[in-house]
Amino acid sequence: MIKSIDKFVLKSFVIPFLLTFVVVLFVLMMQFVWKYVDDLVGKGLEWYLVVQLLFYVSLTMIPLALPLAMLLSSNMAFGNLAERYELTALKSAGISLNRIFRPVFVLTIFISIGAFYYSNYLSPIINLKQSSLLYDITNQKPTIDIREGVFYNGIQNFTIKTSHKSKDGKWLYDLMIYDHSQRLGNTKIMLAKKGIMEVTADERYLLFTLYNGHSYEEVQKNDGKSREFKPMLRTNFNKQIIRMDLSDFKMVRSDENLFKDSYQMLNVRQLYAERDTQMMEINNKYASLEEQLTQNIFANNSKSNISFVRNDSLKSPVFKDTDSFIKQLQPNEKSILFEETLSTLRSNEALSRGASEEVAMRQQTYASYGIEFHKKFTLSFACLVLFFIGAPLGAIIKKGGLGMPVVVSVAFFLIFYVLSIIGEKSAKEGAMQAFEGAWLASMVLLPIGAFLTYKATRDSVLFDFDFYTGFIKKIFKKA
Repeated sequence: MIKSIDKFVLKSFVIPFLLTFVVVLFVLMMQFVWKYVDDLVGKGLEWYLVVQLLFYVSLTMIPLALPLAMLLSSNMAFGNLAERYELTALKSAGISLNRIFRPVFVLTIFISIGAFYYSNYLSPIINLKQSSLLYDITNQKPTIDIREGVFYNGIQNFTIKTSHKSKDGKWLYDLMIYDHSQRLGNTKIMLAKKGIMEVTADERYLLFTLYNGHSYEEVQKNDGKSREFKPMLRTNFNKQIIRMDLSDFKMVRSDENLFKDSYQMLNVRQLYAERDTQMMEINNKYASLEEQLTQNIFANNSKSNISFVRNDSLKSPVFKDTDSFIKQLQPNEKSILFEETLSTLRSNEALSRGASEEVAMRQQTYASYGIEFHKKFTLSFACLVLFFIGAPLGAIIKKGGLGMPVVVSVAFFLIFYVLSIIGEKSAKEGAMQAFEGAWLASMVLLPIGAFLTYKATRDSVLFDFDFYTGFIKKIFKKA
């Protein structure tokens, strides 16, 4: 009987989990598409490149989609069981709610472990391929789009304008083409009544065949010292062909090794090693700064013409009584001393400022590695935390379907997501440690999950609105 109950509960959970997981993954993908729609449209990308990018994006979204799918599906599954009084029947048979939760809880543990291994071993590879492909696509130049009455300078060394085009876009009329290939400004211009635009078979060049036109060229003689302007050269033609290079429009794939050192492309072991490297660099920078400042002080003192200042040790009695030392100096010696001291302070200030900026940058990098290190664990742990929120909520609310469970689940997930963002930003700004920032959301929601689980096992009326309305009515009747 127990095995049958386990199968029944698992079946009630698995189907909503798979459906919600697919829906959540689709929503996250659409968020990505809306963000990068301007970089994807109008570039003449091959369909397989777009499909490949979306495939990589969907895989990178899995660690984020799993916690939300777990929250939604557990809420919906146990809400359906409670709404159909199946939970009541199981509890009346002497089976506790914790025992009913157990098969789904065990499955959640396996999902969390799988999510960790996925984030640690597969996500870095997928992130590397997705980042490389996205970089190449976003840096790809848009396809040629010559509009009527607008100067188009998307093709290198040429600026084109046409008054109107044919319906198929190949024939252009009243053409004006500026040739900047000589890098001398607007010294050459071609005008034609019409022209046809075609791409060569290898797609390396764009051919403009111009008809019935003339060109103007301002001839210059440049000897390196001055320019000598000659009379303008005018040429009439019945037909002229211009070849324009389209190499800038061809998509070139970047070397993936350029992106492999980013913190999103590393596993736990590599992140831990990089954190140690960054901390070592920070400590080395502090030691190097201290040595530079000390050398700078003694280097400036050694240049002084004042015999009193030439001292190799800061422990000298000369530095113990500054007032008496300065009083012994002549006016010109005081002036020299003050100038050298001011120069030393300015130099040290510049060194300190530069070191401070470098250390701040490295500390932010150190925090980023630390946050990514802990996120390998927190996203997996979040599946467990959100299960202990969704399952008892469904048992308490006793509503299934896509109504109340979705609203409540999305509200809790927003809390989780906002706390995660706050924790990450605080850690990167130095307000929190990386551990605290990465685990902030889970640590806040974990007590809530424990509280809801406790209330669900005690048949709480925490979300029974009829109980609250009845209680309020009783108060008003007594009044």
